[in-house]
Amino acid sequence: MEGNRGLVARGVLAAAAVTVAAAGAWVARDVRAALGSVPRGSRAERVRRSPQFAGGAFRNRMPAAIVPPGAGGRMLAEMLFGRQRRKPAVPVPVVTQPPGASAAAAPAGLHATWLGHATTLVEIEGRRVLFDPVWSDRCTPVPLVGPKRMHPMPMPLTRVPHLDAVVISHDHYDHLDMPTIRTLTRTRAVPFVVPLGIGAHLEKWGVPASRIVELDWDEHATVAGLRFTATAARHFSGRSLRRNPTLWSSWVVAGHHRRVFYTGDTGYFDGYSAIGALHGPFDLTLIQIGAYSPAWPDIHMTPEEAVTAHRDLRGDVLIPVHWGTFTLSYHGWSEPVERLWREAKSNDVRLAVPRPGERVDIDDPGPVDAWWQTVAAS
Repeated sequence: MEGNRGLVARGVLAAAAVTVAAAGAWVARDVRAALGSVPRGSRAERVRRSPQFAGGAFRNRMPAAIVPPGAGGRMLAEMLFGRQRRKPAVPVPVVTQPPGASAAAAPAGLHATWLGHATTLVEIEGRRVLFDPVWSDRCTPVPLVGPKRMHPMPMPLTRVPHLDAVVISHDHYDHLDMPTIRTLTRTRAVPFVVPLGIGAHLEKWGVPASRIVELDWDEHATVAGLRFTATAARHFSGRSLRRNPTLWSSWVVAGHHRRVFYTGDTGYFDGYSAIGALHGPFDLTLIQIGAYSPAWPDIHMTPEEAVTAHRDLRGDVLIPVHWGTFTLSYHGWSEPVERLWREAKSNDVRLAVPRPGERVDIDDPGPVDAWWQTVAAS
C-alpha cells in the first residue's frame, strides 16, 4: 500500500509540476506580447520622417529629463521614510451606473465620465470617445506585480456603451493596456486614434490596420464626424528598456460646436498658449494632476501647473485625471486634488471633480463637493 501511495504522490507532484510549467509558459508568452512591437515597413518610414524623431528616438520640443541628475537619492528617501498616506483608508466611492451612460449621447451636449486614473468617456455632439482605457487591476505587464488598482472600475468593459473612437496618449502601461485593447477589438469595431509608432503595438494585439489612425503632432484626422488633432506633450515612452520608440501626445477633439482637450501625461511646457490660440477655446480640459514629484519635474505637472495649463489653453471646465487610482508617486492619495482645488479657487477656474463613474454635464457641472476629503480623513 505504501508503495502505491508513493506512486500516487509522485504522480500528483508530476502533474502539478506540469501545470505550473504550463502556467509559467503562458504567463511568459503574455508578458512578451504585452511588450508590444516596434514599427516596421511603412509605419517605420513614417516614424523616421517625423520632425520629432532624431537619433533613433522621439524627442520633446522642450527638453525634459525623466529623472534629473542627483534626484535618485531623494526618490529613495521618500520611498523609505515618507509619511504620506498614499492609499485611501476607506473604499473610494464609485458610481456603478452612470446616469444616461447607456442612453443615446445627446446630439448637442457634452458630458464626461471619469472612470479612474486617465480613463475617461466623453460624449460630444452625439459621439462617444474613450480616452486611455485601462480595465486591468494592475498597470504592469506582469500579473500580480506592480501598482494595484485602489477602486474597481465603475462598469465592466462589456457594458461600456457604443464607442465611436478610442484615443491613446502614449504607450506606458497605465495608459495602454493590452487586455483592454484585445477585448475592445474582439467585441466592437471601434477605430483607435494614436500617436506615431503605437500602431505596431495594436497590430500585434490583433487590431486590424484599417481601424488604426496614427498621427504625428499637428496632424489631424476626421473620425465619426469629429476632428482629432495630435498636439504636443512633454513626456516619454517605452514598454521595455528601449526609451522613446513611440510618440506621446496630447489631443484635441473638436465637433461642430464643442471642443475638448486632453493632456495625456506631460510636464508643463510653454506650448499650451499656442495650442489654446490655434485650437481653443475648449469647453472641457482633461488634465493630468497626479504622479508628480520633485524628482521628475519635467514629465508630470503639479496641480498648480495644471491650472496654469488650463488657463493657457483657454479652457472653461477642468476635470482632473491621472490621480486616485494607482500609486505611482510619493505624494499623499488626496494631495493632488486638494492642491488643485485650492489653486482653482484662487484663479477663478471652473472645476469638476467627479467620483469614478460619475457623469458630468459640462454645461452644468454643479459645485465641487469635496467627496475625497471624507475618504482621506477616515
